[in-house]
Amino acid sequence: MRSLDAAAVRAALPFPALVAALRRAFAAGAEVPPRHVHSIGDAGVSLLMPAWRAAPAAPARYGVKIVNVFPGNAARGLPGIHGVYALFDASTGVPLAVLDGSELTARRTAAVAALAADFLARADARSLLVVGAGRVGSIIPEAMRAVRPALRDVTVWNRTPAAAEVLAARLRDQGFVARATADLAAAVPRADIVSCATLSEAALVQGAWLAEGTHLDLIGSFAPAMREADGAAFARCRVFVDTDEALAKSGDLLQAVAEGAWETAALQGTLAQLCRGEAAGRRDAAERTLFKSVGTALADLAAAERVADAA
Repeated sequence: MRSLDAAAVRAALPFPALVAALRRAFAAGAEVPPRHVHSIGDAGVSLLMPAWRAAPAAPARYGVKIVNVFPGNAARGLPGIHGVYALFDASTGVPLAVLDGSELTARRTAAVAALAADFLARADARSLLVVGAGRVGSIIPEAMRAVRPALRDVTVWNRTPAAAEVLAARLRDQGFVARATADLAAAVPRADIVSCATLSEAALVQGAWLAEGTHLDLIGSFAPAMREADGAAFARCRVFVDTDEALAKSGDLLQAVAEGAWETAALQGTLAQLCRGEAAGRRDAAERTLFKSVGTALADLAAAERVADAA
């Protein structure tokens, strides 16, 4: 059994290849039970996320991720998300690899957002607003550039302005024209893609700010108490989700429904339906689109297989 650290995971998952692997995985499908969620005292939650493809699938693989989300870690100077991933042979149960789950989660989350953007963002998208300067937010520009090569202009907003400044400087070193902003209301209407990667429990992005043609990407919040956009954002956009589980787990969706701003019947499709051609993506340059992701073990399995095979 191999033990693969964060560096090995990162090296095996360049975004163009990872997005392509996820496209194939969402189109093909797998067995993905609902995640288990356990509160660890008052400090955080632990998620158990299994997925498998049993024989006669080749290769038959089974994987499970344990990911711990501790929002208070920011005050300690630590990432809010940590985890491990275990990959097995689904025919024999033999362990194949243990992977760094934090790096796996970050890269597959950003890559899932990029895959959705490939269907939903304007083909000529050049500007990106990143809301949240954490581990996932820091790699969203690189992931989005894998599907929108013209993307060059990046603005970063974070609750702590200093963190936005640090990330903007790092992005400039990667070749982006990047800047930090403290004015979220002014930055949203100027962006072709708005990507939120936070653990916020209050709406950050207001639907009234969304310009025509904007693609809004909500990939940070994953629980009923969390929220990154208000109900008006859902009312003004064609809404897509990563999986149907989002309808039961996403605070963004649940709270928009509770407020009467949106209804589940208005859902335009899942990422799997987009990948299979069963749902239509962006239809014109003016419409507003929204992608809500709560994370799926299918994406973890696809990413982990690629890392293990590369090793």
